[in-house]
Amino acid sequence: MTILVTGSAGHLGEALMRTLRAEGRWARGIDIKPSAFTDVVGSIGDRAFVKQAMSGVRHVIHAATLHKPHVATHGNRDFLDTNVGGTLNLLEEAVASGVSSFVFTSTTSAFGAALTPAAGEPAAWVTEDVLPLAKNIYGVTKLAAEGVCELFARKSRLPVVILRTSRFFPETDDDPDIRSRYSAENAQANELLHRRVDISDVVAAHLLALERAPAIGFGRYIVSATTPFSSGDLAELRNDAPVVVERLFPGAGALYA
Repeated sequence: MTILVTGSAGHLGEALMRTLRAEGRWARGIDIKPSAFTDVVGSIGDRAFVKQAMSGVRHVIHAATLHKPHVATHGNRDFLDTNVGGTLNLLEEAVASGVSSFVFTSTTSAFGAALTPAAGEPAAWVTEDVLPLAKNIYGVTKLAAEGVCELFARKSRLPVVILRTSRFFPETDDDPDIRSRYSAENAQANELLHRRVDISDVVAAHLLALERAPAIGFGRYIVSATTPFSSGDLAELRNDAPVVVERLFPGAGALYA
């Protein structure tokens, strides 16, 4: 049974295609950019293209998206057309084709302002129960696409799993202060404490979601590295995070001296 992977030229899409091909599974990669892992070039915003790409497909992993860095290079309409309109096209054609499972790649960035509590409040403990407060067009459109996915799961009985992934991209941080203080490798190692996940775990989560979606029906899950912190650390983390890190990892402070 063929698995359709959107965004196959991207970091996650390529990793998914590499894994699926290595396992000997039938996978079809689509993207607007040609690549070694893109079988068909085209836009998910093109309904006719999506219909053709869906032919013979039984499972969909929808990883294609405009990301946060695109906020500086693309307009709001571009985000709506790709992240919402493209997702709608895929969902409608998935239902028409009798797809057995649909996995949508979302992001923990969708939580937006909910990740930063008001001054004087403890650090946020983020679970699937936290109400998102999107703070840019990227977050808004990913949340809207999640809503469309949930609608199709309810109305059309399409098995859908949404995965809100933490950071896994290899590029340097978009915060100039972080870039000036740490190398990309060190910054990303720090992020494993609270906001990063290894790409191999993201791939594994997607393939498991693909398998379990029919039994789940509809689900929304966070995919992130296991934090060493507990809910009892939240107040101190907001006040003096290095103290908490040193307590959990004795000698860590010396590495930053």
